[in-house]
Amino acid sequence: MRKYFVTGLLIWVPLVITIWVLNLIVTTMDQSLQLLPEQWHPRLYLGTQVPGMGVLLTFAVVLVTGLLARNFIGERLIGYWEGLLGRIPIVRSIYSSVKQVSDTILSPNGQAFRRALLVQYPRTGVWTIGFQTGSPAEEVRRHVATDMVSVYVPTTPNPTSGFFLMVPRAETIELNMSVDEALKYVVSMGVVAPRDRAVVARPGA
Repeated sequence: MRKYFVTGLLIWVPLVITIWVLNLIVTTMDQSLQLLPEQWHPRLYLGTQVPGMGVLLTFAVVLVTGLLARNFIGERLIGYWEGLLGRIPIVRSIYSSVKQVSDTILSPNGQAFRRALLVQYPRTGVWTIGFQTGSPAEEVRRHVATDMVSVYVPTTPNPTSGFFLMVPRAETIELNMSVDEALKYVVSMGVVAPRDRAVVARPGA
């Protein structure tokens, strides 16, 4: 009886959690419909509230914003908007910090969270997975002669909290696993191991 119950849990728990997360995301994004005038709401034309319409609206708004921001006029407007926010004391601190982080992480040319590393933490001989976020600041490099890398070590099972470390590059090992695979490995507490990407030479190759 117990093994059947556990087998049922292994089937339903991931499915229920996946549906719950998707429902949370869709419900949150559907709130964007509140920005539309009442006469433009899709339910007036469809006769019912259709989940997911806000997702399409959010995607369209983000896409149009990106298109507008890529031309000269859009760049001027964004510069004016950021200058306006920069004059508000509390908003200025929050906005500038969030923008710097998002620019670093989401930039196609950025190196933040592009590489999974194996580092020794919290002591020598104990290894964990971290993510390279860049290089230490110039002032730090002036005081430390060793070539260092900035590493974020996430906690388990919540990877949104963690520790920021500056580790000698020679003491890190770059992994072949992708960032997504490494995150799954961390969140699952080592249960979901990524596939081995090591190239094994076949006989006669």
